[in-house]
Amino acid sequence: MRTDSQLIREIKDGRVDYYAELIQRYERRILAFILHMLKSYHMENLAEDLTQETFYKAFRSLHSFRDAEATFSTWLYTIARNTVVSELRKSRNSEVYLEDSNEQPDRVADMRLPEAELLRTERVHLVREAINRLPEKQRTALILREYEQLDYKEIADILDSTVSSVKSLLFRARTSIKQQLEPYIFDSQLEEAEGMQ
Repeated sequence: MRTDSQLIREIKDGRVDYYAELIQRYERRILAFILHMLKSYHMENLAEDLTQETFYKAFRSLHSFRDAEATFSTWLYTIARNTVVSELRKSRNSEVYLEDSNEQPDRVADMRLPEAELLRTERVHLVREAINRLPEKQRTALILREYEQLDYKEIADILDSTVSSVKSLLFRARTSIKQQLEPYIFDSQLEEAEGMQ
């Protein structure tokens, strides 16, 4: 099996059909990353288009890729992040202000869910909203670390930052989420304690 570097050399030498193999290797990971970035804005429907756009941009810029400077996956995540950020800016400029798109869960549908599932769904919604309120760099660092399982160095490369800056971003992101969720955690613990009496 060829490495990414070998495939890229072949593509640069004119074997463009090898690019399909690179797409196959990374498409699911890039799609998952983009989905996580868009989920906070309720714009998941754009994920596939932005994934295709990411791979198109990568192909067009492949001649400038230097594997001595970064791995192909890190470079690809950087393109994906920039593509999403650009799309979000366009959406803001076209008066679809993303932070205001808080969809309320369908309360009638919620009534049919068992109580435990309803609580889990509500917690997921609260966490998603907390992540949505983070500044863009903190949110991206958190998604790359927690959902994509990338190491600090890869995240630093994607964000064009240092490892210590990434650690600081992650610390601030986690602290912010904890502070945002504390009232809900305390309320649910209080309800459980009252229910036990």
